[in-house]
Amino acid sequence: MEGRRSGSPASGAYVLPGRVTDPGAVVGQAKAAERLGLRTIWLSERWGTKDLGVIVGAVSQVTSRVRIASGITHCQSRHPALLASLAMTAQALSGGRFVLGVGRSLDAMWKAAGLPTSTNASIVDHADIFRRLCRGEKVRYDGPAGTFPSLRLNDLPDQPVPPVVLAAIGPKGLQLAGRHFDGVLLHPFLTPAAVQRSVSVVRDAERAAGRPAGSVRIYVTVVVACELPPEEELAVVGARAVTYYQIPGFGERLAATNGWSPEPLTRLRSHPLLNDIKGSADSVLTREQLVEVASVLPAAWTGEAAATGSASTCGQVFHRYRQAGADELVLHGSTPGRLGPLFA
Repeated sequence: MEGRRSGSPASGAYVLPGRVTDPGAVVGQAKAAERLGLRTIWLSERWGTKDLGVIVGAVSQVTSRVRIASGITHCQSRHPALLASLAMTAQALSGGRFVLGVGRSLDAMWKAAGLPTSTNASIVDHADIFRRLCRGEKVRYDGPAGTFPSLRLNDLPDQPVPPVVLAAIGPKGLQLAGRHFDGVLLHPFLTPAAVQRSVSVVRDAERAAGRPAGSVRIYVTVVVACELPPEEELAVVGARAVTYYQIPGFGERLAATNGWSPEPLTRLRSHPLLNDIKGSADSVLTREQLVEVASVLPAAWTGEAAATGSASTCGQVFHRYRQAGADELVLHGSTPGRLGPLFA
């Protein structure tokens, strides 16, 4: 793993995973990540206590080397000028360490919030508008991303435009990343074989677009529960798996990408605790309840697509993901302070 303690390929980790009522814990987690020599810390933005701008500002002042990435935010949840302003302020405060991760999410979420849904065309155009604003250009735009008669940022810092990373699962999103983005963030609970297939799609699109080989950095998210008691391991891995698989459409996409039959999704969603839950289960259920629901998942759906057990076993899993084409692993589920055994 890249960093002060090892010369192997790079790793990063999520801070504030899951539901959080006290975001102040991010300070200690960010410091722990830097001590371990992690390359990047990632924040999964969540409305309430995980606002991207506030967290990045805080973390930038207690670290000096680790990169700070949003993984992910959404283009349509902020006006383009506000998003670019946030990013360049983060660049100024961090000395150029910010990475913008964006994704599409689910159309139902945006309809419920009264915001426009994303299309492939709007995502590409949002990224272009973002980069132009960060370069200090004046932007006039009318198209899939909206109508913006005249946009410009003033007083920009002497810092580069942040890399823009697209979170993607399906082939269309992966192709989009290969053609237009600086990186792609692959979803948790993909097997190494699924990652290898996804990387091939990105590299083919990268090549077809005439971009230099390796232009797109491949970030592979791996849920990790290293050296934990069985009940805690299940809480980290199983409970998180439920939050992804139970969402209609989303679970099917993950199963298809891994080459699995979608039949277990019906069994999962018919669990009594999931009755009448329309959105993400972890916004309603406790961790203990999620663990109970996780018991109906096939063992392969977590065992083949996560890193659990001893540090040595987890290291072997990481090696398989790197062999599949990962440029950087993004460790999820366990906070940086619990990753010590992996770096010992």
